[in-house]
Amino acid sequence: MTMKKKKAKKLSEEEIDRIVEVQAADESVWGPRILVRKKKAASVSIPAELAARVDFLAQLHRERNAEDWLARIIKERVELEEVAFVEAKREMSTRNGV
Repeated sequence: MTMKKKKAKKLSEEEIDRIVEVQAADESVWGPRILVRKKKAASVSIPAELAARVDFLAQLHRERNAEDWLARIIKERVELEEVAFVEAKREMSTRNGV
């Protein structure tokens, strides 16, 4: 005897909203609570000359302040480094036949 798998019906956004609203008040539907803590801000000290250059470039890019511009630049660089790391790892695994 073979068993057929039922295809899950794809729900519309409105149907999903309706289900969530109905289940929102039902505590038995929800899992245990998860505590989330905000990470503390980190401080980084840089030489005064570099800070002056950062301030100039932040103004040039019409950023609110140098800290926001620097955070954006660091985030972009970290994302580039992560992509490069994944690519290098993939290349090494294909070269080694894994």
